Amino acid sequence: MNCYTTNDIQKRVDQYISQFKEGYFSPLSMMARMTEEVGELAREVNHYYGEKPKKLSEEQNTVENELGDIMFVMACFANSLNIDLSEAFESSMRKFETRDKDRWTRK
Repeated sequence: MNCYTTNDIQKRVDQYISQFKEGYFSPLSMMARMTEEVGELAREVNHYYGEKPKKLSEEQNTVENELGDIMFVMACFANSLNIDLSEAFESSMRKFETRDKDRWTRK
């Protein structure tokens, strides 16, 4: 089992993208890619947990694969905008831990 930090993920994605002269897509294209990947995740979740089984002719895929694709695109998006995912996550967690601290029933 691999254990990557968000920094590791962003560096690995950057090394991959840096080998192509096209580089990172524009923010608008990146948003379209992210939306596409989230749609593919929704489709897989619907097949596994919803009422819509896969057709026999459909390619097998997994929720895990789609989550991995989303992480890749998210790292590309962050890298292209010079955003540190660790810092973005920390900021979001502080928001949830303060704004939503009394929103849910504690165990």
